[in-house]
Amino acid sequence: MVAIRRLAYIAVALLFLLIAALLAYANPDPIAIDIGIARFEQVSVTLVLACAFGLGWIFGLICAGLALLRMLRDRKRLRRDLRYAESERSALRGLPLQDAN
Repeated sequence: MVAIRRLAYIAVALLFLLIAALLAYANPDPIAIDIGIARFEQVSVTLVLACAFGLGWIFGLICAGLALLRMLRDRKRLRRDLRYAESERSALRGLPLQDAN
């Protein structure tokens, strides 16, 4: 199973490399990019797309990391609440029973 997953990752990586090479071959002309605060002249289309892909990947990692941190914080709080509830249950079980009369 691990070998199949590893082969799948390699196949996807090779597919991305093939697409990038095809894109670089099909678009050899440089372009001008204006990002609002700066203007870049004579930039490769492939470089622009690779940078956009990389920035999107980093943004996704940051978002996933923040979600994981939130889950870890909630998990820690829930474990603390569980320990408190278990200690309260143990204390209540130790009390003697009283009749309703």
